[in-house]
Amino acid sequence: MDASKFGGTKVLWHDRKRWCGMPLSFTRYYIVENEGQWLKLFSSIGLFSTEDNEVNFFRIFDIALYQSLFDKMFNVGTITLYVNDESTDAIIIRKVKNPHKVRNLIASLVEKERQKHGFRLTEFHS
Repeated sequence: MDASKFGGTKVLWHDRKRWCGMPLSFTRYYIVENEGQWLKLFSSIGLFSTEDNEVNFFRIFDIALYQSLFDKMFNVGTITLYVNDESTDAIIIRKVKNPHKVRNLIASLVEKERQKHGFRLTEFHS
């Protein structure tokens, strides 16, 4: 999935899964805003055959960050987003650069989406 495939939308962040801090992977991540209407996280995995996934930000209810010692040396980390979605219960963003900055961006965007749509956390749990 190329960033140009999001015509009419604004890409707020994008990165690739990294190995030793370098983007040597066919796993790509994007945070996309559609003219103030919605925020989504897209992931695309693969080269010849691909798997594309997306999640609405208001569905995210918890965020975890993991960094091994090796990850810290290269300033990468894995972010797990726990979501209330029928297709999955978690989205994993593997080995991205500046993971603390990305986690904080996601957390602020999740809160922005909840406020915009008037959702509270209790509305996500049954």
